[in-house]
Amino acid sequence: MRFPVTRLRRLRRNENLRRMVRETFLTVEDLIYPMFVVPGSKIKEEVSSMPGVYRFSVDELVKEVMEVSSLSIPAIILFGIPESKDEAASGAYSEEGIIQKAVKAIKKEVPEIIVITDVCLCEYTSHGHCGVIKDGEVDNDITLELLAQTALSHAEAGADIVAPSDMMDGRVAAIRSALDESGFKNTPILSYAAKYASTFYGPFREAAESAPQFGDRRSYQMDPPNALEALREVALDIEEGADIVMVKPALSYLDIIRMVKDEFGYPTAAYNVSGEYSMVKAAAQKGWLDERKLVMEILTSIKRAGADLILTYHAKDVARWLKEN
Repeated sequence: MRFPVTRLRRLRRNENLRRMVRETFLTVEDLIYPMFVVPGSKIKEEVSSMPGVYRFSVDELVKEVMEVSSLSIPAIILFGIPESKDEAASGAYSEEGIIQKAVKAIKKEVPEIIVITDVCLCEYTSHGHCGVIKDGEVDNDITLELLAQTALSHAEAGADIVAPSDMMDGRVAAIRSALDESGFKNTPILSYAAKYASTFYGPFREAAESAPQFGDRRSYQMDPPNALEALREVALDIEEGADIVMVKPALSYLDIIRMVKDEFGYPTAAYNVSGEYSMVKAAAQKGWLDERKLVMEILTSIKRAGADLILTYHAKDVARWLKEN
């Protein structure tokens, strides 16, 4: 039917009408809150390029997780900054590593929250790359052994979900095998399945002290112009045993999120990354944009694209806004 019989504006006249026919709803259950943990005690230091985001010592982290849980945010994902780094990334899989300590402390005090751990070596290597360096390059197959050890140590500490973010070929299969052989067959894997070599990671590298000391990560993270390759990456991770797949970053890759969801129908996560967060904060501080409206529009667009879960540094604010509404 055409105008004037059809008038699409009829259902936009007020907020109650708009809500009745709304197609996409963002809820607190969609949110995962990324958190950074450092050695020491009584530490809560703001990341200069990420206003409102902090690095916590374990004792302060537990207090923050309690607040996160009180907001009904169901899950957090942890990133660790070790006391020291070496070429073998030994802090990543040590029983006394910073993530292992943090997981144990959180699960003791806030057992109901889902604790996801980032499984990567970049925060723990002296060179800042996501794997073992051999002959000047990241050696894929040697790295798999260390990633599997790291994931297993996280599960032993009490992690609910492990999330490999390194983009090594075969890492999901290696981790699944290590978990299953050690009695953790029910520990899910959230795979960073389509992780692009993005400029949007800049503020995160400050927060996690994980910038590479030489070269870049384009030899293992995905080339931004490629879309069909993302489907191949996701297919491989699912075949190897991933339970949830992730697209990272989110905002410039909404098309990839939609393609992944349509192609596989798998639980799909998207990471609203540090650069996306910092751009919003900077514009809001300048008074150029309404932060609350902008954040809700961005996250709703990520949900509309097909994401079931959204990792976002805005999670606490969004949980409060949703409660107010």
